[in-house]
Amino acid sequence: MTMLSHDGSLLRAPAAEDRITFDPAFGTRFMLFVDTEEEFDWSAPFRRTGHGVTALGGMARGQAYFAAADVKPVYVTDYPVVESDAAAEMMGRWLADGAADIGAHLHPWVNPPHVEEVSAVNSYVGFLPEAVEQAKLEALCQRIAERFGRRPIAYRAGRYGVGPNSARLLEEAGFRLDSSVRSRFDYSGQYGPDFQGLPQYPYWAGPTRSLVELPLSTAFTGLLRGGGERLYRAAQRMGPIAGALARTRMLSRVPLTPEGITVHEAIVAIDALIEEGALVLNFSFHSPTLEPGHTPYVRDEADRAAFYRWWDAVLNHLDRRNIRPATLDQLLGAVQVRGRACQAA
Repeated sequence: MTMLSHDGSLLRAPAAEDRITFDPAFGTRFMLFVDTEEEFDWSAPFRRTGHGVTALGGMARGQAYFAAADVKPVYVTDYPVVESDAAAEMMGRWLADGAADIGAHLHPWVNPPHVEEVSAVNSYVGFLPEAVEQAKLEALCQRIAERFGRRPIAYRAGRYGVGPNSARLLEEAGFRLDSSVRSRFDYSGQYGPDFQGLPQYPYWAGPTRSLVELPLSTAFTGLLRGGGERLYRAAQRMGPIAGALARTRMLSRVPLTPEGITVHEAIVAIDALIEEGALVLNFSFHSPTLEPGHTPYVRDEADRAAFYRWWDAVLNHLDRRNIRPATLDQLLGAVQVRGRACQAA
């Protein structure tokens, strides 16, 4: 498959030659992306108003925790957070101190220009008209540049909502890395993208292949994990069978996140991904989870304490497996140039 036969879309499996290789000295690493967004009622319809940016104390506590663990999060940040003077000032200090990176995260319903109807269908920015997606992306990039003195180079679409034009628009906007692809998940039943069949490994995307795609990490675990995605999809079509396989730990799909995933599940998933040969483990969660009462995952102080115990155990396990954290610059610096044959294709 040549570059002419593949447009680099984030909705298509990459060509074999688009698989990224790293400097051997990079080893196996992990990264943390925080979807940094406003607080809103996850069970209610989408609205342009009625949200808040109040979880700043929780964010500060979380940043202090990760800094002490030598983890440099990438805060992919959406428009309401960037608009908050208090949030921008706090995050600007982290950026200036070299303790965090700031990327972009686009929730179309709260990101100008406000030209589309607010609906579940339109909550996936990649499926809006190309001109609207481009305008919203540029508005977010400009506001981040105004607040933090530089345009973002890392992106994650809100709701993982990339579409057929997203990779090209990200390239044109100067992004170097996208982390919107949630491999092994299908959101088409909710009007969103279908990422089934896409790889876990990083690969080049976009028409000119200048965009690094770093998919979110998800493992299949259990005695039947060798059946992988094909078996998991077949079980899903059989309704109750999928639940039974998960309950008996025969086959489960486990993303690397503290949100809804137990410590045991996460550790098993880490080991499964290492066994698969993963070179970058991509962890993520939502910033409102850092403050009790904003997401289903941390409802009170007991949940918040459990959240940090989860990270204690996971970070200890990663250390035992000799998997060190990587910064955004370290990851991009370790990416090797595509081969001559790929460049000529």
